[in-house]
Amino acid sequence: MSQFDAAFDLEDKTAYVAWRRDKLAHSPRAGEVPVLGVVDLSQPAESEKTAILAQISESNFAIYQAKNYSESEDEVGAELRRFSEFFGLRIAEAHRSAGKNGVVALKVSLAEHQRGFIPYSRKAMNWHTDGYYNSEADTIRAFVLHCVRQADIGGQSQIIDNEIAYIRLRDAAPEAVALLMDPQAMTIPESPEADGSVRPVSIGPVFFIEDGKLIMRYTARTRSISWKNEATRKAAALLQELLEGERDYLHTLTLQPGQGILNNNTLHNRTAFDPNADTGSSQRMLYRIRFHNRL
Repeated sequence: MSQFDAAFDLEDKTAYVAWRRDKLAHSPRAGEVPVLGVVDLSQPAESEKTAILAQISESNFAIYQAKNYSESEDEVGAELRRFSEFFGLRIAEAHRSAGKNGVVALKVSLAEHQRGFIPYSRKAMNWHTDGYYNSEADTIRAFVLHCVRQADIGGQSQIIDNEIAYIRLRDAAPEAVALLMDPQAMTIPESPEADGSVRPVSIGPVFFIEDGKLIMRYTARTRSISWKNEATRKAAALLQELLEGERDYLHTLTLQPGQGILNNNTLHNRTAFDPNADTGSSQRMLYRIRFHNRL
């Protein structure tokens, strides 16, 4: 068992205390995450790559600002794909809304296959990790989110490192961690798709350990989700309460054009945006590529 595996063993308090101390000592606090410059997304300099990886090692995410950027989906998509490949992210999700290069355009949409899904609306999105509804074989472990145009009003994101969330919950109630690590803790029921296919039921844990790394599969939504039992539901409610109460390691940002987040599928949310826009309209445009492997 590695030191990281031991840190997540609920019976090994010594390893956990040592890992926790180191994690909190090196994690950036609210407002301390720098925006890292990248001149050319399609070919980041070695120093730029090193800075990004160093930030990810501390907080599981990094914010970058591209010096040169385009609004063309094809051009930005190709740049983001090459950018991701420089960090070893080569396994892109075959998302139903993905276009060329695996890019999903996150914008207000009334398209049949997107209508009714919150990411393609102006509504707020609660705490979640991406792909929480995916099967185990299609687990999302990393993604890049890139801004082309921000909203006129709102569209702010908040991020909490999954490892910080784990620490908060384990400190408050180790038994809640155990419940949320159960392989049958959270169930997302099957869902019909616009093309007539059915997304199968997804059953799995909220927290799990993989190669010594903590992975999360989580959503704070209350509809189209069920918990193994009442004790597990209460554990999830406690986690949600802790996320809502986090201040020290809560990172808040509104992405600007050319900015993006490269991350190991950290917990995040989004505020509503453009409340005065006409129905179905908003200039906000972000591009996303999701991956099955980690940074």
